[in-house]
Amino acid sequence: MKLPSMKYADGIGKVKQIKFGGLARSLGAGDGEIWDMQNMTSDHHPLLSSRRGRWKKGELVSPGGIFSWDGLCWVDGTTFYFDGAEKGTVSEGKKVFASMGAYVLIFPDKAYYNVDTGEFGSMEASWSGKGVVFSDGTLYGEAATANCISCEGVRWEDYFRSGDAVTITGCTVEANNVSLIIRQIDGDKLYFYENSFQLGTEEGEVQLRRKVPDLKYLCENENRLWGCTDNTIYACKLGDIFNWEVYDGLDTDAYSVDTGSAGPFTGCISYRGYPTFFKEDHIYKVYGSVPSNFEVLGSATLGLMDGCAGSLAVAGETLFYLSRSGMMAYTGGIPQPVNEAFGTERFYDAVAGSDGLKFYVSMKGGQGRYRLYVFDTQAGTWHIEDDIRITHFARADGELYMLSDDGTLWAVGLTDAPEGATVEDAVEWYVEFADFTEEDPNKKGVSKLQIRLELEQGAEAQAWLMFDSDGEWIRAGHALGQEAKRSYYLPIVPRRADHYRLKITGTGACRIHSIAREVYSGSELRSRSGRN
Repeated sequence: MKLPSMKYADGIGKVKQIKFGGLARSLGAGDGEIWDMQNMTSDHHPLLSSRRGRWKKGELVSPGGIFSWDGLCWVDGTTFYFDGAEKGTVSEGKKVFASMGAYVLIFPDKAYYNVDTGEFGSMEASWSGKGVVFSDGTLYGEAATANCISCEGVRWEDYFRSGDAVTITGCTVEANNVSLIIRQIDGDKLYFYENSFQLGTEEGEVQLRRKVPDLKYLCENENRLWGCTDNTIYACKLGDIFNWEVYDGLDTDAYSVDTGSAGPFTGCISYRGYPTFFKEDHIYKVYGSVPSNFEVLGSATLGLMDGCAGSLAVAGETLFYLSRSGMMAYTGGIPQPVNEAFGTERFYDAVAGSDGLKFYVSMKGGQGRYRLYVFDTQAGTWHIEDDIRITHFARADGELYMLSDDGTLWAVGLTDAPEGATVEDAVEWYVEFADFTEEDPNKKGVSKLQIRLELEQGAEAQAWLMFDSDGEWIRAGHALGQEAKRSYYLPIVPRRADHYRLKITGTGACRIHSIAREVYSGSELRSRSGRN
């Protein structure tokens, strides 16, 4: 908030600002609006303050990603960790995570970890071998015709479960190369519905496989794991992450549908109780509770930019994501842009997370520079932290964790140290205001600055001025450094200019309560060196 200017007898006016907003990188930004910043926060809004230090939780040598489900888990190289303990082996590379029930799912490996039992394994299962016999058998205690697969010495329960959908291949009798659901398992015998096969013994190698789709993006909704790839949406059998091809005509069946629209899916998330899928120019929601009444409805609108699936995050009950036209806010209807603060700058390669009320997003902007931006849903403001590049976010135990591209695991927003963590060094920060014109088309001058701020012990700050965008920052007064909250008068050598800029830099914790400027108006004449 800028208070009205009050002029003294000598024509010098005093303008005071006591409320500060967020980023406003626009050529139309007015006096007191912020053009650029680093390591600033809205924690003490409407004050202007530097962010708290992050806590360094650990370092990964070859980071593949982090995730949270009843504990913090991550992939480092080819090892999956849960709460710091090794649990299984995966391929090296960037991972996509999801959770359902007690399971943590890791893609593209199609691996799972059960947080209750500690079991780690593959969602898929397969067996291959020779000497497979197709014969008559039994079903639920009654004799049955052409429904049995057996192989001497094989314990089928080591591979499959009753209810699994399996695909049979490699048979010389083509009619036996089918996909069926196992109804019962008895030692070395698998039982299916009657008349499933042609009878006989296969001398060649036969393979039985329980398959999981090659999902690129996935989420959990209403006890089903949902996913998508290319143009197709998939859902697993109710409560069963291992089965994606069970079609019995029951409410518990798996589900899949091809949307048919142009372009591949770019991401998905469960939002407000609906599986929600994105393309760059479409948003699809799945309505219904069972496969028989599932309905996929799409709308042609600004969807999710390709390569930015990680930017989907919910903060303050609003879903945020990066589209080709900028950052969007989605509440279930038409997405609304929330990128006015960035002016004409465009972003790519966005990854985001949320602490519940704040939306954190790391993205690449102009000249390939990555920065971490934070949107406060309560204050409605954007702030910039630093040039760190984040690859994954996770929220564990109510706290937000970030994994940077160099493998450092950070905890943010904490006041107390997490176990085994160390706080980063004093944060260097700055805030640069847009051009001050004092709403006066004439030349004007600034003679004094009065800054009321609070610096924690050991912190310091310095004010700087630039006139007429000449690129030279001139120190304004002395360095500021005192623990107590107080005002500082900073005298300035008077200089006429069409406009000027103010920048405040510092190290350590600082809260700025107000800034007052003493300015005077001149004429429309051109200013020149040495002339007041």
